[in-house]
Amino acid sequence: MSVLEIRDLHVSVGEGNDAKEILRGVDLTVRSGETHAIMGPNGSGKSTLAYSIAGHPKYTITGGTVTLDGEDVLAMTVDERARAGLFLAMQYPVEVPGVSVSNFLRTAATAIRGEAPKLRTWVKDVKSEMSGLEMDPAFAERNVNEGFSGGEKKRHEILQMRLLKPRIAILDETDSGLDVDALRVVSEGVNRSREDSDVGVLLITHYTRILRYIKPDFVHVFVNGKVVDEGGRELADKLEDEGYAAYVADSKETAKA
Repeated sequence: MSVLEIRDLHVSVGEGNDAKEILRGVDLTVRSGETHAIMGPNGSGKSTLAYSIAGHPKYTITGGTVTLDGEDVLAMTVDERARAGLFLAMQYPVEVPGVSVSNFLRTAATAIRGEAPKLRTWVKDVKSEMSGLEMDPAFAERNVNEGFSGGEKKRHEILQMRLLKPRIAILDETDSGLDVDALRVVSEGVNRSREDSDVGVLLITHYTRILRYIKPDFVHVFVNGKVVDEGGRELADKLEDEGYAAYVADSKETAKA
C-alpha cells in the first residue's frame, strides 16, 4: 500500500516583498485505493496544491512536508516524483508540437519503468486503452494535444494514467469543460484504474457532477489555502445544496481574529 502524506504545507508564489502565501498549512493523507475529493471556490488554492506536489517551479514551499511511502517528495526532481509513482492530470493540458501521442506515451513509459516496453505488447495495450476511452486510434499519430478539443485532451490525460499506472494520481479539475458523454467516459477510465491498480486518487473539483460517476471515500472542503471541513459523500451533497458561502465567511472571520 502506498501513502501520500502532506503535513502543514505552506506554499507561496512570487519573490521578496511580492511573495504571496497561497497554501496556509495543509494536512492530508491519501492511501492506495482511496479517492479523496477536494472541493472549494475559485482561488482557494486547490490547483496550487496539485502543482506544488508535482514540483512546478512557480511555487515555493515555505514550510511543511510531503512524503510518499516515507520518502521526501519535496527533495525529488519532477521526473523523480513521476518515477516514484506520482501522476498529475492537468486542468489545462499543454500542446507538444512535433511529438506524436504514441511516441510521447512510450517515452513516458520508458522513463517511468527504466526500460522501453516491448513494442508488440505496448501497441496492443495502447489500442485497448484508447478503445476503453472511446478514442479514435488515429489520435495515436497526432501531435500531443495539438488541435484536440477539451474532451480529447482530458481523455488523453486519463490514457496516460491508465498506461503509466501511478501509485497516486492527482486529477486537477478533470471535469472542466467536459460534456456529459466525455465526463462519463473519463470517469469510467478513472474507475477502472481504481479497480485494477488500486491507485490512490486526489480529485480536485468545483462541482459535484463528476462525483456522480467517481464515488469519493472522503470529501475535503478547501478555503483560503487550507482544509476547513472533511467528511464523506454526504458533505459533497451539502455543498451542492448550500455552496461555499458559509465556509468563506468563517474563513474571513478567522483571519480577522
